[in-house]
Amino acid sequence: MTTTATVDAVEAPVRARRAVRATPTAWLVWGFVIFFFVNLAGVIGSVVVSSFGRQWFDTWLPEGFTGRWYGEAWRDFGLLPVLVTTVEVSLTVVVVSVLIGVPAAYVLARRPFPGRRVLYLLFLLPILMPPITYGIPLATVLYKYGFAGHFSGVVLANLVPSVPFVILTMTPFIEQIDPAIERAARMCGAGTGRIFVRILAPLLVPGILAASILVLVRTVGMFELTFLTAGPDSTTLVVALYNSMSAAGIRAQQSVDAMAVIYTGTMLVLLVLALRVVNPTQLVARVKEEPE
Repeated sequence: MTTTATVDAVEAPVRARRAVRATPTAWLVWGFVIFFFVNLAGVIGSVVVSSFGRQWFDTWLPEGFTGRWYGEAWRDFGLLPVLVTTVEVSLTVVVVSVLIGVPAAYVLARRPFPGRRVLYLLFLLPILMPPITYGIPLATVLYKYGFAGHFSGVVLANLVPSVPFVILTMTPFIEQIDPAIERAARMCGAGTGRIFVRILAPLLVPGILAASILVLVRTVGMFELTFLTAGPDSTTLVVALYNSMSAAGIRAQQSVDAMAVIYTGTMLVLLVLALRVVNPTQLVARVKEEPE
């Protein structure tokens, strides 16, 4: 034991020197990573500082600070109805996606059938493809039947990627539940509906919460599908931010920056909630896993 301790004491500094030493490629990669995050922090920081600045022309810092731009952005852009619409659209998409996606995930997890892999691939397409690729034909169909330009059109458009997302998130949660529990309940006379409501639903609460938060984050940040199908009364926060930047007329840049800070803060809060509930490595592993 003494010999082993002596060898470990001798090899410890050698391992430490090896850990500190890095190849030129590693230093190059870390240099690019640090450069990216420094630029990202600079962009975000400049927007935040500008949202509190009185005037900012050709100086390192604004000429004084104020919070009045947030009040002007709240009044000029009508943020209260925009936030209400954003919450209504997001919660509706979450509820409908869960009501459709959880039973569909149960069928996929418990009922093997031909074409299961093809169906999984179809579910992956709206998540992996850029939304604009299918958003334009989808919006054309919704306009044709009178849904686009209204609340229902925005919800239907956002359901296209949200329902598959719930299915792919809930399937591993359902697969972790022992099927013997369901068989025992069936032997006691319980039907599928009662098993799902009384037994599976309480066990799936963490998965449903995780899927709901992820869909909520995705819906609040979804620009392409919402922009293509939104109307005057169904504009969400991200679309209102774009409209405020591209609208004609003269408006203070600080008020636009204040609106951007409000949107970024909302997304950060949702992301923090999502990361406290969801382990991203599990979701990545599930997407890479080949379904049977």
